[in-house]
Amino acid sequence: MNRRRLIISGLASGSLLALPGLAHALDTTRGRLKVEEMARGLETPWSFGFLPDGSVLITERDGRLLLSSGGAVNQVSGVGAVAAAGQGGLLDVLVPRDFSADRMVFFTYSKAQGGGSGTAVARAQLSQDGRSLTGWDVIFEITPGSSGGRHFGSRLVEASDGTLFVTVGDRGDRPSSQDLARENGSVLRIARDGSIPSDNPFTQTNGARPAIWSWGHRNPQGAALDLNGNLWVSEHGAKGGDEVNRIRKGANYGWPVISYGRHYSGQKIGVGAEAEGMEQPEHYWDPSMAPSGMMIYSGKLWPEWRGSVFVGSLKFDYLARLDGSPLREVEQIKGRETNRVRDVREAPDGSIWVLSAGRGALYRLSP
Repeated sequence: MNRRRLIISGLASGSLLALPGLAHALDTTRGRLKVEEMARGLETPWSFGFLPDGSVLITERDGRLLLSSGGAVNQVSGVGAVAAAGQGGLLDVLVPRDFSADRMVFFTYSKAQGGGSGTAVARAQLSQDGRSLTGWDVIFEITPGSSGGRHFGSRLVEASDGTLFVTVGDRGDRPSSQDLARENGSVLRIARDGSIPSDNPFTQTNGARPAIWSWGHRNPQGAALDLNGNLWVSEHGAKGGDEVNRIRKGANYGWPVISYGRHYSGQKIGVGAEAEGMEQPEHYWDPSMAPSGMMIYSGKLWPEWRGSVFVGSLKFDYLARLDGSPLREVEQIKGRETNRVRDVREAPDGSIWVLSAGRGALYRLSP
């Protein structure tokens, strides 16, 4: 058994993993950044979230939830049944702003639905010692009818008003993104108990799913609020056409009618790059860089980066920084720690944390 499998076996049995405290550096336009390894031995990690005491929750796609605290990593029990297949599994984790009041944590994951599976949202309470979840409660799931293991989304963002934004991919069913009767290919907005806010844009539209906030998306795997509380997403195109979009209430982002990419066969997608009534991206990549996690920086430690959009690349192994108007990629932060960046987040102290699926590790970037 190799060292990696020994680490995972130790986690499964509930033992702790000590970290070596390794530190490296990455070169950027703001000088060299110190890189510290905060957790390792992770298997297909997908997301992470900061707890008030400085510890970090980490999700692994096959259904494990981990707690990194005090130089050790431990498995958290109590995760509900997850349909882990293909791109599906235990996906995003959200520690809400008022976590300290009731220790409630939110998750997105792929949930079995008859003969298929769909993106779902659950909440559960984290124990005081961080070792277990209780009361796993599914508060929302998309309409059943999807199959296959592709394009679940699935980021979870707490809006300024406390409601939740949830990104959902088209599940490999392209036309469904233009069908308001299904949540596929959309950004959803729900209340924290899973109910639908009355001011959602399609609550009075016959046949529409009332949770939909925006539609016409392909597979948005990154989402973040900007410094004014506006939602942005990064989403996968096909062959080219990866996008960053500023999300507007009720807007249609065009997939699969418009795109700056092409089908993997080389054939044209829809009618081209523009169509009346459909939004244009704030930025697009061609060739595709496979965008995943997304963060918009406060400027706390690096004032020059205030408002910059950071997006992880799964394909080319770098952390993109975008800025300006029009928005463009102005920097690629790249090193061995940016192998298949799955998620990126700003910590309370202003440091930038990067989750590398390629290296199975979580890193902290600081001056």
